[in-house]
Amino acid sequence: MNRPIEIKKHPFPSLLYLEWILLAITALTAVIPPPLRRFGPKPPELSICSIFPDLSICNLLPELSIYSLIIFALMGLRLPKTNQVAKVIYTVIEIILILTTGLFGERFARLFSVLYIILVTRSCLIFKLPGRLFVTSLSFTLFLFTTQLKYQLFNYQASPQAQERSRFFSWNWSLTFGLSLVFVLLMMNAVLSERHSREKLAIANEKLRQYAMQIENQATLEERNRIAREIHDSLGHSLTALNLQLETALKLWQSNPGKAETFLATAKELGSKALKDVRQSVSTMRFNPLQEQSLERAIANLSESFHRSNGILPIYQINLESTLSPEINTAIYRITQESLTNISKYAYTTEVKLELTEIRGSLRLIIQDNGRGFDLGQNTTGFGLQSMRDRTLALAGEFNINSAPGSGCKITVNIPLTRFWSLD
Repeated sequence: MNRPIEIKKHPFPSLLYLEWILLAITALTAVIPPPLRRFGPKPPELSICSIFPDLSICNLLPELSIYSLIIFALMGLRLPKTNQVAKVIYTVIEIILILTTGLFGERFARLFSVLYIILVTRSCLIFKLPGRLFVTSLSFTLFLFTTQLKYQLFNYQASPQAQERSRFFSWNWSLTFGLSLVFVLLMMNAVLSERHSREKLAIANEKLRQYAMQIENQATLEERNRIAREIHDSLGHSLTALNLQLETALKLWQSNPGKAETFLATAKELGSKALKDVRQSVSTMRFNPLQEQSLERAIANLSESFHRSNGILPIYQINLESTLSPEINTAIYRITQESLTNISKYAYTTEVKLELTEIRGSLRLIIQDNGRGFDLGQNTTGFGLQSMRDRTLALAGEFNINSAPGSGCKITVNIPLTRFWSLD
């Protein structure tokens, strides 16, 4: 399927205005009466009508040359940009108009150099480098041919000395014009290259702006998830324990009021802690859950709280050889807290084991119970389990869970320590 011809406005309006000004000045000098231009004899201008004055087309002069010049100037308003055939046709028409302007009008023959320069300039705007080089070479060839033909006609009746001077002037002018074309070609290539670089930079800036917005949105989403995890892990744990204390107190209220009062006091402490967690969550979750205590002490407090709430004392073993970073301490604490919360709510267990050790440059946390377990294919999408996964993955770790109905549950977390050595 052929591509549609696309015509766009001139990409450099100031360059188009400069073309028009140059054409107007050159055309004006061409129509000024000869006495104002020079004194003394001048060589004959090259034109078809000066060679063949009897041609019927010569009766249309100078209108034909003027119309060709006007059409050539107006063609700069629209340039073909996509269709290669349209570009070639456009350039061929320009060359025909140049030849018509110069060959059929004696006074307009001097416009050759200006028109060819404009032709090269426009070719740089519509062609790639190979096309630009071809148009430049073709322009120089046509100019050289017409110039040499002109001076051969002049030398036909000139003296040998005049012929020598004319030949020197002809080659000198051709060389100067060729260097001018090369200069225009190099200048236009530099301008277009700079423009292309600015366009690429603008596109890159726009992409960077879009990426920044995406990163900002992603950061906002991650911060929301982090706050949600903190609320779930801290407040959820406290409210779960509080609910268990209140249920136990209600059961013992009639039979053993003294012990029920003890559970109510514990529930009050848990309520105060939950209120504190809420306040800390509102203040962007900057609260350190360990409260400046060691990880071993924090896990021991979780075990004691679990024992008070469920009557089961977890068996825990902690063997750490180095000081962990705050990020790892917080993650391990929250994972342990969420695991004990889930065990309290769903496991109906009689034994809980917790092991935290360093093994070959990595930290391993194992939390295991002998409760009723669950089906991994149906119960692994809860917020608590997802929160534990997210915390582990955020530290480039691995999170595994093994469970089956009636076989308890085992959670294993492995976190590499090579990137998180403490500076203490």
